[in-house]
Amino acid sequence: ETEPLTSKKDVSGCSKGEDCKENGLLVRNPKSALRLVEDGNKVHPSQGDKGEAAQISNGYSGVQSSVPCNGEQQLMELEDRETWSKKIDFLLSVIGYAVDLGNVWRFPYICYQNGGGAFLIPYTIMALFGGIPLFYMELALGQYHRNGCISIWRKICPIFKGIGFAICIIDLYVASYYNTIMAWAFYYLISSFTAELPWTSCTNPWNTGNCTNYFSKDNVSWSLHSISPAEEFYTRQVLQVHRSNGLDDLGGISWQLTLCLLLIFTIVYFSIWKGVKTSGKVVWVTATFPYIILFILLVRGATLPGAWRGVLYYLKPDWQKLLATEVWVDAAAQIFFSLGPGFGVLLAYASYNKFHNNCYQDALVTSTVNCLTSFVSGFVIFTVLGYMAEMRNEDVSEVAKDTGPSLLFITYAEAIANMPASTFFAIIFFLMLLTLGLDSTFAGLEGVITGVLDEFPHVWGKRRELFVLGLTIICFLGSLATLTFGGAYVVKLFEEYATGPAVLTVVFLEAVAVSWFYGITQFCNDVKEMLGSAPGWYWRVCWVAISPLFLLFVTCSFLSNPPELRLFDYDYPYWTTVVGYCIGTSSVIFIPIYMVYRLVVTPGTLKERILKSITPETATEIPFGDIRMNAV
Repeated sequence: ETEPLTSKKDVSGCSKGEDCKENGLLVRNPKSALRLVEDGNKVHPSQGDKGEAAQISNGYSGVQSSVPCNGEQQLMELEDRETWSKKIDFLLSVIGYAVDLGNVWRFPYICYQNGGGAFLIPYTIMALFGGIPLFYMELALGQYHRNGCISIWRKICPIFKGIGFAICIIDLYVASYYNTIMAWAFYYLISSFTAELPWTSCTNPWNTGNCTNYFSKDNVSWSLHSISPAEEFYTRQVLQVHRSNGLDDLGGISWQLTLCLLLIFTIVYFSIWKGVKTSGKVVWVTATFPYIILFILLVRGATLPGAWRGVLYYLKPDWQKLLATEVWVDAAAQIFFSLGPGFGVLLAYASYNKFHNNCYQDALVTSTVNCLTSFVSGFVIFTVLGYMAEMRNEDVSEVAKDTGPSLLFITYAEAIANMPASTFFAIIFFLMLLTLGLDSTFAGLEGVITGVLDEFPHVWGKRRELFVLGLTIICFLGSLATLTFGGAYVVKLFEEYATGPAVLTVVFLEAVAVSWFYGITQFCNDVKEMLGSAPGWYWRVCWVAISPLFLLFVTCSFLSNPPELRLFDYDYPYWTTVVGYCIGTSSVIFIPIYMVYRLVVTPGTLKERILKSITPETATEIPFGDIRMNAV
């Protein structure tokens, strides 16, 4: 007789970390590892061992070793994986990752540039057929296989394992410039603790003779060469770009920004060093606080004179724009980079879910919240731009010509400075930018951490704190170029070339590997095991055809028409485009390199090597009562 596998019988006389033996029964040691011991003989099969499947009554499969064991039953050992403390921790973490600085400045700008309200049509179409299916696919993959972006490919299609390494490199590139933008916001936050905000007047040491404060009570004429005090504060005090001649002469390092970035990385380290148990608590602040501030700013903006002009400009549809290819490309790119598949984050976060968590519902909820946040942020920005246009007596189009971070740090900062209670609104606005950026940084680094720790558990499994410390130090050192006087030029270059086409390529190959090599039928069966029902034809068609075509469309459009970069008065020279493509290629190159390596080290004929390389080599553990069995 033996006890059932789900028995919770306590076994006496078991010392910590040792196997327990009691009449050849299945027992559980204090570390919650499961071991089967019979007649004092133990067998420890590796996770990659293959064998014949022994069917279990509920449809799951056990694994029997093909190695002779003198009649003994196979021993199976599996350490428990960390999980989220609460479901809401996971949802807030995913929302915090997806909702970032780009939602506040990029979507409103892209929207009014591409037809206002008419842009919502291609945006919604691209979300339904491209962005959300890819978002759902990554959550399902991570939750089922419970691995990071590198080791998960052993269970899907081993030859594509280079995708995981490429993702880690891309995440490091993002961390090297994204946190610098938060350092700018932190500098603004510190500067806001004054009775009079420093970007409201032209009497500061960094101001020039062209500084013109048109909000002053004196009658001031605005000329072609006039520069607002907010722009001079941003360019000459915070960035100090006037001390750099461009990318070929970046100048020295700003010690003020360096200290700001050091503090940010310190916050990041102590938020993620212990894993999702700690970061899941931090996001209760960093993911919810921006919504409180957005609501306050929305109400304040709606009560400003001229706010209606900005809203009208934001939403007034230009139906002719829908005939332009660029509008559809921008819609596809916006929804893709907003939801954020391809950075390994969704795989990592979902891998800490319980097996039967409803990831389908999570995908719909989080992606909908993300898209609605982008839409509402447009009202927050454009009510203020309408107010600016009213004060300047200009068209909204003239006020809204700033793009990118300049929209936040120049135009919006200037509008806040000229509101009543300007100090209060400045403090909460830049606090909002910091919290928007922080949880996205948590997520990006967690994608790398989970990927590396799952791939090298024997090296880093018990040294997470040390690895996270080393990773943050590497990211900080990698950010030094962006902290120079010409650092804003480096940020722009990395933003356009280091991540865009590389991530698109990675997710395209990921979608192809899952749908065509792993098999859409197998993937849907995996989802059915978790949720109880298989995805419908809509999801299958999107994963097999529409989503890959969506990614291919955006990638080819980008490569065929690379952006001509310009920042402030600096036109990027041609060689910077070459450097940008080299940076982007440096991550994607790991994919073909690993494919070649895999085929070389795999024994057999070329056909046998290819077949072995596209066949999952590691079983995925699935729940069976209180333990997890290998699925074959």
